[in-house]
Amino acid sequence: MPAPKAPDLLQRLRENAWIGDAVLELYVRSHILREHGRVDAEMKTRFTCNQFLSCHGNPTAVEAEIGVIYQREGQEAAFAWIRDNLEPLFVKQEAKRKRTGKQFP
Repeated sequence: MPAPKAPDLLQRLRENAWIGDAVLELYVRSHILREHGRVDAEMKTRFTCNQFLSCHGNPTAVEAEIGVIYQREGQEAAFAWIRDNLEPLFVKQEAKRKRTGKQFP
C-alpha cells in the first residue's frame, strides 16, 4: 500500500491539532481555576498561544500530539502529557515574567 500523499498527512495533522487544541484549552482553564482560584483569560492565552507552544516544537505538531494521545488513550493521558511536558515550562516562564515585570504579550 503506498504512503499517504503529503496533503493527506497535512490534513490529518490539522485534524489532530484541532482536537488537541480543545484538550489543551480544557486542561489550561481547569488548571488556572484549580491553582489560582479565578478566571484569567490572559494567563490562558499565554499558556495556549503559538508563541509559548513553539518553545516545545512546532505549535501545530504539539497540539496534534495532544490530540493523538487524547484519541488513543483518553483525557487523563493527554492531561498527563500536558502536565509533564508543557506545564513546567509555563510555570518557569510565568515566574520569570513576574520577576522581570514583563507584561503580556
